[in-house]
Amino acid sequence: MPADHDARTSAAARLLCCAALALACKGDAPRPEPQELEAPAPAPRLGSFEPLPGAPTMPDDVAAALAAAWDARPSDYYARTRHLREDGGPRFVNRLFLETSPYLRQHAHNPVNWLPWGEEAFALARALGRPIFLSVGYSTCHWCHVMEEESFEDEEIAAVLNERFIAVKVDREERPDVDGVYMQAVQLMTRRGGWPMTVVMTADKLPFFAATYIPPRDGVRGARRGLLTLLGQLADAHARDPARLVAQGEKIAAELVRQNTPAPPEGVPGPELLTRAVAELAAEFDDIHAGFGPAPKFPPVDDLALLLRYHRRTGDAKALEMATRTLEAMAAGGLHDQIGGGFHRYATDGAWLVPHFEKMLYDNALLVGVYLDAYQITGREEFAAVAGSTLDYLDREMCAGDGFYAATDADSLTPAGAREEGYYFTWTEAEIDAALEGLAPPDIAAVKAHYGVTPGGNFEGRSILHVARPLDALALELSRPREELAALVDDARQRLRRARDERPRPLRDDKLITAWNGLAISAFARGGFLLKREELLFRAVAVASRYDAGPLTRVVVDEAPRGAPVLADHVYLAQGMLDLFEATGQPRWLEAAVRRQAEADARYRDPATGVYYETAVDGEALLVRAIEDFDGATPSGSSIAAHNLLRLAVYQGDEAARERGVAVLRAFARALTARPTSLASLLAALERTLDSPREVAIVHPAPADAAALDALLQPVREVYSPSRALVIVAEPELDDRARAIPWLAGKRPRDGAPTAYVCERGRCEAPTADPATLRRQLAVVAPLPQPGPPDP
Repeated sequence: MPADHDARTSAAARLLCCAALALACKGDAPRPEPQELEAPAPAPRLGSFEPLPGAPTMPDDVAAALAAAWDARPSDYYARTRHLREDGGPRFVNRLFLETSPYLRQHAHNPVNWLPWGEEAFALARALGRPIFLSVGYSTCHWCHVMEEESFEDEEIAAVLNERFIAVKVDREERPDVDGVYMQAVQLMTRRGGWPMTVVMTADKLPFFAATYIPPRDGVRGARRGLLTLLGQLADAHARDPARLVAQGEKIAAELVRQNTPAPPEGVPGPELLTRAVAELAAEFDDIHAGFGPAPKFPPVDDLALLLRYHRRTGDAKALEMATRTLEAMAAGGLHDQIGGGFHRYATDGAWLVPHFEKMLYDNALLVGVYLDAYQITGREEFAAVAGSTLDYLDREMCAGDGFYAATDADSLTPAGAREEGYYFTWTEAEIDAALEGLAPPDIAAVKAHYGVTPGGNFEGRSILHVARPLDALALELSRPREELAALVDDARQRLRRARDERPRPLRDDKLITAWNGLAISAFARGGFLLKREELLFRAVAVASRYDAGPLTRVVVDEAPRGAPVLADHVYLAQGMLDLFEATGQPRWLEAAVRRQAEADARYRDPATGVYYETAVDGEALLVRAIEDFDGATPSGSSIAAHNLLRLAVYQGDEAARERGVAVLRAFARALTARPTSLASLLAALERTLDSPREVAIVHPAPADAAALDALLQPVREVYSPSRALVIVAEPELDDRARAIPWLAGKRPRDGAPTAYVCERGRCEAPTADPATLRRQLAVVAPLPQPGPPDP
């Protein structure tokens, strides 16, 4: 697919298709030839930059701001462009040089006269009578880079954009609100979605053309019409009959309004919907390679989490098999970075072998959670190991101390200076031999066999490392002890990582995205607690401390906050704070979770219907105020809000919070019933409402007997109980804690020892200091209710 794609087409997309206005890009596009990059060199002052082709002279204030920013650039500043002067400096500069977004700054030296999203661009379009050319992407998007190199670095194409359009660039990670609205328009007009996203619209923001990646010229990658031709046709159409395009844009806008108008609340779906969703997943399950559906395959985190919950309640063996086989396949494939840990964005093939090599913070944080779930429900240490190595990768390569960076690129530099997708992560046999120099030849051969390294490779002459021969099979094949091979592979992995660290690294997007850091807080809190690794908990606390008070922004770049928050920023943080409270017992995190969720309720929730909008009531007015009724690359914000409210209701005995959580299910009942697997995260919230959540208190004297307390916590770590509410508290703090958590009242340590209380809506099992007894109490599962009459 010629786009970095994870937008799911909604059912409404099939209702309105402007086929005459959309570009159909069919099939997987071949990878472009790598382009040579010159080494950084000193660049000229602003006055020596060439005029942007076809663009008017920069206004004096903009020129002055650009000059000041150019003079203040870092000494090692690198101009990402092929348009270089003889002295090595860039020929062109545009307004994006004044932006903080790493993605926008990647385009700062295109010959295109880019403007950031804002009133200046739309006012200019109105004044000049031109359409807006909107391009949306993100810094680690491979096909965004391709379109930049092919089209936005092309002076002929740039001249047409500059002469006949107002060109606007948007970072989808910084402005998910803009991206979300126009992605819905793209899906309506093309029945597909992805990035780079291309929309042409009127000066009043009404879209009349949409596409994803567009080749530069007719015939390139088999396209009937390339961008250069399309630009001329669209500009001519706008000049000839702008009223017709306005009418088309109004039709699209009206459909977007219809899609984003809250439906009347309906009855809460029953347990039969969970059964139906699991059956639909089973019908899509790939029995050969695991996962769901054909390539490309994205990590189906929400689906897997739902399957594990369903298995716990029903004992359904197929649900567990689908989840564990998919987790195994992803961990063994090239999707998983076998050397450095962590996961790439998605697999381009059905076997999870060939990834799209970018790495995203949100993918890795979410995958940690589902691997930990699988570890708890199966007890399999390999799942814990994957979660642990992913957390290690994030802490080692993506951590800013009190925050996590957003992503790393798919492309990196080869020794020849060319930018090539996947080069950093792939190997030749000679490179493996050099990195493992000093090991015996049979040992090197065993490592190659384990990782599937062959002379011809499996990816453009190089090898993507994957578990081609598991250690058990390799031990039988080579007649060597498994433990010996495990130690060999571990040593080889460390050697290979050291060798890889010497290569030029992929570009890293160093902005801190609030919502994604909320997901990381959850991952590190749960990982630190379940894996008994205090350093992970310390990291979760450090990151959470950045966000536990004060107003939120969407991103932070170089410590500069930027952009209005969206729903996900609030609710993902609230979820992370709740997970951190469970892991540490520190009340400040429960208070922070309550505060962040309350902000979401006050600014994003429609009290009449219970639905949550993606933007705040006082946010920028776009074509529509969007409602996300599906899980995209991350769970829908409304789903996480529902989970948070249901969890807080258990902690605080707050029936009003529970009602708000259930109201989300009522608000989305129609969407859930129509396409349940597109909202798996909300189905998990439905399962939560059908459970009998356990109230688990671990109370201990102060100071605690550390060994006894750890022994009593071990069953809590091991038993999969996703709906339980856990509180760890020292006796001197009990009375104060009970004011916020009423069911803690009267629960004291017995006989001076750490004591566990397991209760259900106030009815408690006998308090115990015995880990085996606690394990039995925690393991009791309420079966999923049988379908009954519909909820009134």
